[in-house]
Amino acid sequence: MLLIGNGNLITRQKEKAFIKNGAVAIEGTTVTEVGTTADLQQKYPDAEFIDANDGVIMPGFINMHNHIYSSFARGLSINGYHPKNFMDILAGQWFKLDSKMDNQTTYHSGRVAYLDSIKNGVTTMFDHQASYGEIAGSLDRLSQAADEFGVRTCLCYEVSDRHGEKQAQQAIDENSRFIKEVAKRTDDMQYAMMGMHAAFTLSDETITKAREVTPENVGFHIHVAEDLADVQDSLHKYNKPIINRLFDLGILGSKTMLGHCIYINPHEMKLIKDTDTMVVTNPESNMGNAVGCPPVLRMFNEFAILCGLGTDGYTNDITESYKVGNIIHKHHLADPNAGWSEIPTMLFENNATMANRYFKTKLGVLEAGAAADVIVLDYYAPTPMTENNFNSHILFGMNGKDVRDTIINGEVKMRNREVVGVDQGEVYAHAREEAQKLWNRING
Repeated sequence: MLLIGNGNLITRQKEKAFIKNGAVAIEGTTVTEVGTTADLQQKYPDAEFIDANDGVIMPGFINMHNHIYSSFARGLSINGYHPKNFMDILAGQWFKLDSKMDNQTTYHSGRVAYLDSIKNGVTTMFDHQASYGEIAGSLDRLSQAADEFGVRTCLCYEVSDRHGEKQAQQAIDENSRFIKEVAKRTDDMQYAMMGMHAAFTLSDETITKAREVTPENVGFHIHVAEDLADVQDSLHKYNKPIINRLFDLGILGSKTMLGHCIYINPHEMKLIKDTDTMVVTNPESNMGNAVGCPPVLRMFNEFAILCGLGTDGYTNDITESYKVGNIIHKHHLADPNAGWSEIPTMLFENNATMANRYFKTKLGVLEAGAAADVIVLDYYAPTPMTENNFNSHILFGMNGKDVRDTIINGEVKMRNREVVGVDQGEVYAHAREEAQKLWNRING
């Protein structure tokens, strides 16, 4: 048994969300009990004790939308790259990068991303892969990296027509094969979705092919209306908004996740709600790509759409997304109250609800029977921390680098900032080597 205590415990339970000098007891892969440190130490005197030293104990973070393949874009300079808009960014950087990714690159990018997730307290990650330099087997390499580091993950491959019909079919086949493969697992650590790039790079025929091989209990992970060009493409080619098109093609539903949704109208929002489809917003990426601010607060408040938070490959530290999500809507709406309650709800409640549409063990909360995904942060509050203000302490006082201990599925993955059983020097050395090879292929 493992006992983590002597800290400010944020449980995320409805009735007992915060326990001063709290502790969480873990047996196997799930939480046994939460309570005060004194009570649980008395009850479980033989448990291995992790001392939070007056820091913060809380459920591990969940990242609902990431791009592991972006790991090797850090520091990349592409000859002649000078984007004027989002389409230039895609064509000039991301499509060039993913077209040169092979399975070796994919594997090492996965090792870096999952290691970085552990170090930033992210215990569950939904990823959207693209590696058109080598499609077949690419999800296996990410799965291998996830197993190596022990991070919960839900994977998919980005189907797109941009490289032609043959590679679009290969992408569908890779998703379909991996969906079947991961369904054989019994450990509740990996799942799969049918990945799609965006409506403007997908024909109706390709979407239909993908839908026809996707089981009913599996949804789609697709970018929607990240830029006006996507909207204009749908209206011009199909004479209908993107969400209407996806609805007509049978893509929407409770297991489907739509990324961004920056330029959608109220009718589309109602379709999303009526089909119980999920939306994930990525504020840092949106600002970095200069694509605009999504109407996610309207989706959240007016339409009660299940909205979550992701990083979109911009970072593996989702506390950054919390901070930027808090201010982007205030700035955009000139309203100091905007996003104050909605953004933490997305990160700390909705992300868990969304993830549990795939993972069976209850995530995002510390209570009996929930997943033993726990993080400890070195954070010493300069002001009182209570059940009414702990989100403010996270927002203004913490980031991923404060994470000291990470426990996933009951296993200690990082202890005192040392990742257990991992030679970080080896991981980063191989990563730099593979990144250089990738850069050479891109600029060669």
